[in-house]
Amino acid sequence: MAHAIDKQVGSQVRARRQALGMSQSKLAAAVGLTFQQIQKYETGRNRISASRLHQFSNILGVPVPFFFQDSPRSPSQRKLKPADTAITLLSEFISSADGRNLMKAYTKIKDAKLRRRIAAFIEELAAR
Repeated sequence: MAHAIDKQVGSQVRARRQALGMSQSKLAAAVGLTFQQIQKYETGRNRISASRLHQFSNILGVPVPFFFQDSPRSPSQRKLKPADTAITLLSEFISSADGRNLMKAYTKIKDAKLRRRIAAFIEELAAR
């Protein structure tokens, strides 16, 4: 029977893969497996080793802690620090097409004052 954390990690792999529009076959090919093995990982039927999880984090463009977000944990496990959450959000942003396009365009703006105004405007929009 699959452990709750194995299911959670597999679910996060699936969610990230799908967010990127990647098929199980494409992920499997990238790590040298069959799509059936990816299915077993994603359902938690098979555990993902640390080295395989590291491969997934590189291919899917997220830090390893991403796979453990919202996982069942014992009282002794630490909670994510705000810096961990910020890294995860940044990683998700950079791995999205919109995020990359926005970042490329933003960095092309030479006027620092204009960049600050754009950032303030986006923060204001997000606060609504």
